Amino acid sequence: MITVTNVSLRFGDRKLFEDVNIKFTPGNCYGLIGANGAGKSTFLKILSGDIEAQTGDVHLQPGQRMAVLKQNHFEYEEEIVLDLVMMGHKRLYEVMKEKDAIYMKPDFSDEDGMKAAELEGEFAEMNGYEAESDAAILLKGLGIDEKLHQKKMAELTGNEKVKVLLAQALFGNPDVLLLDEPTNHLDIEAIQWLEEFLINFDNTVIVVSHDRHFLNKVCTHIADLDFGKIQIYVGNYDFWYESSQLALKMAQEQNKKKEEKIKELQAFVARFSANASKSKQATSRKKLLDKIELDDIKPSSRKYPYVHFKPNREIGNDVLQVEGLTKTIDGVKVLDNVSFVLNKEDKVALVGTKEIAKTTLLKILSGEMEPDSGSYKWGITTSQAYFPKDNAKYFEGVNVDLVDWLRQYSPEDQTETFLRGFLGRMLFSGEEAKKKANVLSGGEKVRCMLSKMMLSGANVLMLDDPTNHLDLESITALNNGLINFKGAMLFTSHDHQFNQSIANRIIEIKDTGVFDKEVTYDEYIELKTNA
Repeated sequence: MITVTNVSLRFGDRKLFEDVNIKFTPGNCYGLIGANGAGKSTFLKILSGDIEAQTGDVHLQPGQRMAVLKQNHFEYEEEIVLDLVMMGHKRLYEVMKEKDAIYMKPDFSDEDGMKAAELEGEFAEMNGYEAESDAAILLKGLGIDEKLHQKKMAELTGNEKVKVLLAQALFGNPDVLLLDEPTNHLDIEAIQWLEEFLINFDNTVIVVSHDRHFLNKVCTHIADLDFGKIQIYVGNYDFWYESSQLALKMAQEQNKKKEEKIKELQAFVARFSANASKSKQATSRKKLLDKIELDDIKPSSRKYPYVHFKPNREIGNDVLQVEGLTKTIDGVKVLDNVSFVLNKEDKVALVGTKEIAKTTLLKILSGEMEPDSGSYKWGITTSQAYFPKDNAKYFEGVNVDLVDWLRQYSPEDQTETFLRGFLGRMLFSGEEAKKKANVLSGGEKVRCMLSKMMLSGANVLMLDDPTNHLDLESITALNNGLINFKGAMLFTSHDHQFNQSIANRIIEIKDTGVFDKEVTYDEYIELKTNA
């Protein structure tokens, strides 16, 4: 168990936390959520001791061990992969090296023998004799082939390094596990493996993630960081989100009888409890949900953007034909004979291991890049809006406020009030709309690009990783907006829930051609798993 008492932290005039009092108990997985800049990663650093709070303290029970997912992927370039994983249990690795050094001594004495025996006993208590095999199992589960286990970290790719550092954090059954965005750069199989690992993990987990599907799968509780305080709620992210919306609705209906509110809450809890799977984590969560009282749920202060894409004209049957698109970049063929037909009701998730292939296809279809061979043809009733993965060119050196920035993309010379309305939907209200376009954060730029897309009135949307840089509130709003969009769509995303809830067709870009099927994202994963 880890206990936080009266913890406060300020950066200049900015208050991040004030008098935070909270307990994280064994057997539970806590999803730490909060708006961008609220201080989630900073709070994890306070828990780990990397940052010292200005007041209060963090107490880990004596004899317990904490493990933290390291973020610097280039910190251990000279370390052997298997050794680096075992370094996750610092004391075990120290004992292992110390006793090995004693045995290597040419003048091995009786005193050395006694010390070695003492170390062997401690090593056995920490399950040290299974350390190498345990480390290898973790690496294999995350998709690191056995032939890489004795390589130096410098010889691994960036994604492989991420997996090794994750294995290091998971190694040795830590009592408290702190994970900051653990699914970043992981493939589908590795994320599924990690989900199962955490579901069956008996100790305390505190995780920060923008992956709602991941939070829903692994979390028994949500720790909501808001107004410098942290409030614990039972359930996963979807339960927290919907219960906070229900609480807001109840607060707005003050005259409603309490008995009616209780019935509404009971029905809500029953629905979520009934949806729980038979996994250990879900069963535990169901028991906790059944104990919730009316006063346990509270409205959130979060502000959600309003995302609504309204086409200016209805789309016809003839949308897009793609024939044999091929493209080579820097000597590498990234698209090879890609062909498909896009229909008027298609919402297509573009998937595949090569990010550049998906981005290149969208750039070609949006007119930003020419193919080497092949062709594509848009239907005469279509109008397209494109959301690029890299939006830098839209903001660099643009020294105008957001109203004037958006005005340049308006089909007509609209009034300031009209443009402010679009910006206001994306939380740029009042003085926020007068911010300079070249000083925005990553998340603010994405929200501006979404305003630009909404303003276009297009009936075909192409989006390349639109959830990058967004907080959970904006991701949820964008997700809902795209579900409700009445037009055709091509998009890429690493967000499982985003893919599953929007796409009715999957196109996987392969080394040659495509895999193309009208299935949901979960059905696609099942097909891949059983292939």
